[in-house]
Amino acid sequence: MHLITLMLLVLSTTSSWATGVIVKDGDTVELAGVTYRLDGIDAPEFDQICVDDQADPWSCGVDARDQLVQLIGKRDVKCEDLGPDKTYNKRRIGICTVAGETMSLNQMLVQEGLALNFEPYARGRFEQEEASAKKNVKGLWRGCFVAPKDFRHWEKQAVLLGGACRSDKDRELREVLFPNDPAMPPGCSIKAKFARRAQMSGNVGIYHIQGCRSYAPLTNPDRWFCSEEDAQAAGFRKAYNCLSSRLRK
Repeated sequence: MHLITLMLLVLSTTSSWATGVIVKDGDTVELAGVTYRLDGIDAPEFDQICVDDQADPWSCGVDARDQLVQLIGKRDVKCEDLGPDKTYNKRRIGICTVAGETMSLNQMLVQEGLALNFEPYARGRFEQEEASAKKNVKGLWRGCFVAPKDFRHWEKQAVLLGGACRSDKDRELREVLFPNDPAMPPGCSIKAKFARRAQMSGNVGIYHIQGCRSYAPLTNPDRWFCSEEDAQAAGFRKAYNCLSSRLRK
């Protein structure tokens, strides 16, 4: 019995090289139909805005996705499956590697300043890479930003990070990092709003897709998502006035 269990565990964690990787955001990839969130790191959300080193608004979430695409290029990728994501069990947690690299994508992204060491999941594994990226002002650290987890929870008084943060411009920076009317990222038309009533069902807010009665009236969403899966993974539930309609996702 113990031998069978051991064999099943080995089989569940083996991985093979695959082509045609889909990069969903700065720390999420789809490989052979399975979506993996990269273990122990946290990259900007796709709709997250940062400030660059010239004090201009910067679509850092889109850029983080694009940088990951470039890191992978046309090379094969393999992911070690560590099990379901505790926050969204339709997604897996993985350590992914690009062909020809000894360092995992997880580690590379933090080293290049494109993601942060994410506790408690990292267990300190990427602290040195983060410290190096910060010291050398790489990636996100060139500008001014908030940790992705603070952006997800809309923590407007979160600690500002990066070499371009200025204490005398604190209010102006926060207005950029937490905009009242954020622009829609390319191809991401799902609107979401933080809502206390959604917290009664264990969610953080409500999302609205095109065709919902509530979609057009919502003119100042807090978040934008590219798919319902992304919105659900972030803790938002669908607006009730969408549930009975046959709508496009």
